[in-house]
Amino acid sequence: MLKLSTLLVASASALAAQQAPAVRLINAADASSKQVLGNVAAVRQLPTGRLLVNDVGKRQLMLFDPTLSNASIVADSVAGGANSYGPSAGGIISYIGDSTLFIDPRDLSMFVLDPNGAIARVAAVPRSQDAGTLGSNMLGSPALDSKGRIVYRGGLGRIMKPAGPGGGLPVPDFPDSSAIVRIDLASRKLDTAAFYKIPKVKMNIVQSDKGMTMTSEINPMQIVDDWAVIADGSIAIVRGQDYHIDWVNADGSTTTSSKLSFDWQRLSDEDKVAVIDSAKASSERAAASRATGLAAGMAAAGGGGGAAGDGMVVMSFRSGGDAGGGRGAVGGGPTASPMTFVSPSELPDYRPVFTQGATRADLDGNLWIRTSATRNGAIAGPIYDVVNRKGEVTDRIQVPSGRTIVGFAKGGIVYMMARDDKGAWLERTHR
Repeated sequence: MLKLSTLLVASASALAAQQAPAVRLINAADASSKQVLGNVAAVRQLPTGRLLVNDVGKRQLMLFDPTLSNASIVADSVAGGANSYGPSAGGIISYIGDSTLFIDPRDLSMFVLDPNGAIARVAAVPRSQDAGTLGSNMLGSPALDSKGRIVYRGGLGRIMKPAGPGGGLPVPDFPDSSAIVRIDLASRKLDTAAFYKIPKVKMNIVQSDKGMTMTSEINPMQIVDDWAVIADGSIAIVRGQDYHIDWVNADGSTTTSSKLSFDWQRLSDEDKVAVIDSAKASSERAAASRATGLAAGMAAAGGGGGAAGDGMVVMSFRSGGDAGGGRGAVGGGPTASPMTFVSPSELPDYRPVFTQGATRADLDGNLWIRTSATRNGAIAGPIYDVVNRKGEVTDRIQVPSGRTIVGFAKGGIVYMMARDDKGAWLERTHR
């Protein structure tokens, strides 16, 4: 009887240790900027307390004072200048000796910024084929490992799948996984640290006498992995299938943590239908907005042209001209086609814990994972699991609705982007 009681107590203690802490609301902001921002992808606090801000919406690299009250421009969206931001969204990477790299993926160049945030020199990116992922704060969080190498997502690849028995054009086949790579800027030596699961994009091409239609089949609820480099230079890969972390340690070895505690939400057949319906409605709104912008751009340019989107854009390309049809260019222009979605039955039986891009590392050695968890009652806003180096959830923090964490500083400092119908701004707070 004593042995049984001891076993029950030990089991209860182990269960309590595995349970996640209660959710708490993050502290109120102690500093805020003006509503002048577009879309902040990343920030970095400099030794002086000033804040380097990568605003990919306005294509500006800005430097705020420690109070977030005033800002100056480090790299501007105006083309042709010595400090031009570049024609597309760039990325910042914390580098050696409190310096910072700003990558311009389109021009294949990077600014090396000194500890004060000033441009010290310009250099070429180490691998032109990887510039799009190396220079992005939205496709992972490039960072330094323990040996001073830059860790980032490998270049986006695809292969052309042969046409079917009926003939037609080859179809692009995108992978469902990507490499996490490391590069030494001095030697240009590249190696692969690990692989992780990414959203799979399925393309369909239909050719007829009227032209060619290319559509992407969308799965709005895929199970993916995510990753980040923590403060000691180790790489943490968060696995979405069962919510555990694989670690690539400083010495090159790999270890695996136990599964993280999470209240998995089962999806009924009705839930899956609702997810697809909601995704369709959201995509239709986004497509209408893009079409409006595209039409305005084509009208200003006299017709023709096209636009690139986020993988959710579906265009129809017609092979012949359309006299009198308003297309304006020989060969025709792109027109929007209906988007296709997977069947609700193809969605997972449980809601994924997180989506791609949900993981960030603070400067105190923790991972912050934005989860799909919700709180009962009127409190809204994303909930983050804070995970230590042992792979344990030590805190669960909710940020207010309309806020997204965009960076950290030592001592528990958290930077968030806030947005309302009047604009976007930065807020600084503490855990």
